[in-house]
Amino acid sequence: MPAYLCSACGLQFPPADAPPARCPVCDEARQYVPPGGQSWTSLEALQPKHRNAFQLLEPDLYGIGTVPEFAIGQRALLIRRPEGNILWDCVALLDQATIDLIRGLGGIGAIAISHPHYYTTMVEWSRAFGGVPIHLHEADRDFAVRPDPAIRFWSGDRLDLGAGATMIRTGGHFAGSSVLHWAAGAGGQGALLTGDTIQVVADRRWVGFMYSYPNLIPLPPAAVAAIRDAVEPVAFDRLYGAFWHSIVAGDAKEAVRRSAARYIAAVAGDL
Repeated sequence: MPAYLCSACGLQFPPADAPPARCPVCDEARQYVPPGGQSWTSLEALQPKHRNAFQLLEPDLYGIGTVPEFAIGQRALLIRRPEGNILWDCVALLDQATIDLIRGLGGIGAIAISHPHYYTTMVEWSRAFGGVPIHLHEADRDFAVRPDPAIRFWSGDRLDLGAGATMIRTGGHFAGSSVLHWAAGAGGQGALLTGDTIQVVADRRWVGFMYSYPNLIPLPPAAVAAIRDAVEPVAFDRLYGAFWHSIVAGDAKEAVRRSAARYIAAVAGDL
């Protein structure tokens, strides 16, 4: 039986004889059902048509993205550490070439995901690397539609993954939306891996915050202030968003501060 994937967001469902009636990620305001309707595919159907590209973004940090793009089009990040590599966020495509390349980089010790749009085939990734833990915030539990013993729901505002890697719950985009602080990143000045909880915009000196990106639904000012305040205690000079070119290369903490201030002023009509 195939484990069906949503073609619009890449979410994988448990193996079944027939596709699901709906995708809970797409069938709500933060995503969308395409005009042609909901459609389904499988990992086996993707593998002959797509491949994963790797890019070294800085020492010990690799981007992994699918070519041609599939579903939302995000790329994942792999942090290499002696304590065990961390896969941040996920892409739907997993094939033997990807497994072999990642094993050559030291494998995966843990998977940490920012929010449900990037859950995709996380169970397949975990199983390919020995059933490694998948860390998801419990506030988004309802979107984890494929149960697996590897899934670890965490609560509260922080999860220590060891050796200077910490998940921080910011909320905003989703109730459990989280970022990953990597203290060793950016040459020891710290890096923040944000998915699109904090999104790098076209002018890469700035970032943005939204409840729904495709449907252009803003967040209330209090939610943006809460995101800013959640990351204020940690040091970071660089910020990596969800896509290949979404990088604030320097002074990223100040970029978050001034972007939050600009957003709040704009919503209040003071820009």
